[in-house]
Amino acid sequence: MNRRKFLSGLLSLALLPALSPAKEKVINGAGASFPAPLYWRWADAYYRETGIKVNYQSIGSGGGVRQIRNRTVDFGASDAPLPPEKTKKYNLAQFPTVIGGVSLAYNLRGVKNLRLSTEAVCGIFLGKIKYWDDPVIKKDNPGVPLPHRRIAVIRRSDGSGTTWIFTNYLSKACPEWKEKVGYGKTVNWPTGIGAKGNEGVANYIRRVRGAIGYVEYAYALENKLPVVAVENREGNFVKPSIETFKAAAANAKWDPDKDFYEILTWQPGEKAYPIAGATFILLAKEPERKEINREVVKFFDWAYRKGDKMAIELHYVPLPENVKNMVRDYWRKHGWY
Repeated sequence: MNRRKFLSGLLSLALLPALSPAKEKVINGAGASFPAPLYWRWADAYYRETGIKVNYQSIGSGGGVRQIRNRTVDFGASDAPLPPEKTKKYNLAQFPTVIGGVSLAYNLRGVKNLRLSTEAVCGIFLGKIKYWDDPVIKKDNPGVPLPHRRIAVIRRSDGSGTTWIFTNYLSKACPEWKEKVGYGKTVNWPTGIGAKGNEGVANYIRRVRGAIGYVEYAYALENKLPVVAVENREGNFVKPSIETFKAAAANAKWDPDKDFYEILTWQPGEKAYPIAGATFILLAKEPERKEINREVVKFFDWAYRKGDKMAIELHYVPLPENVKNMVRDYWRKHGWY
């Protein structure tokens, strides 16, 4: 090749548009803060294995439902399951990922083991029990040095599935709460200081002496907050744990025809933790979403196969294998698996 042709070839290459690297595949989800520590752990491991990014924003269950309804994310996440009439109305599919529990965490110097009866929990969150040495609390805690300190109730300020689970439990356990307040992702709280997300509630409890609030159990552990042994339906005092969450889920009746709608609060059982719940993923069912739904399903199927150990390490309960297979059949029915 002569010099003129060689230089001409270089010039031709220089005039070609720069080659851009292949676009990175990204899945975007948002919603519940309850499972966020686990979804972040799963996403990190999935990226390392596949090179596919899963971006998950912890914005609360209300925000997760709103964003998937508006089709602004690839999947939404909520701890408050949508009943079948709502999934049908918004053209959504719904399936569970793991089971966990809402703990009552507190900040009382010198008090490591606290028991609260149903009457005490209801009284505190109704604003009727105002001090830690109230007789209703003292009767179940003999020998515990309860101070005459004002109780600072910390609760969520945002639309929250954790709130939904906690207030659903209160509505079943406490007739006065059901009559005066009820349950939902947001309620008109009779008392308390509002904080955003499980993260915000845990931070408040850690900083405020005399505080009590409800947070997903992993957040209490992460922040080294003591948790209450709560009276269950059988009258036993039980702490949140994998064992007591499993006991609460023992009677669950998962029905794919109802988009797996199931509530695990106030379940019978000697060891059943009364404030347990599953957390759910929501997908839009339009045909044009088929490819992205397949990518979302691949991620959660990977989590079902390889993520149980991570779930247990963060004190969530993996779904039983038969339930995972029910979910896989549900995905298959929609053409995503």
